[in-house]
Amino acid sequence: MLENTIKVQRAKKSLTQEQLAELVGVTRKTINTIENGKFVPSALLAIKLAKVLEVTVEELFILK
Repeated sequence: MLENTIKVQRAKKSLTQEQLAELVGVTRKTINTIENGKFVPSALLAIKLAKVLEVTVEELFILK
């Protein structure tokens, strides 16, 4: 199982789902489904998310 800290990291940056989505080039719904663990992003999207949120991919996604 893959858990993530996107919601927490996004809040630290005061970003809405919509704003984060725009920054990485996806829809708000995509961010929502990733945050809720219903969708696992591609490696490229995971790297983009980590870069925008200024954390490592390992900090953003935790393998359980």
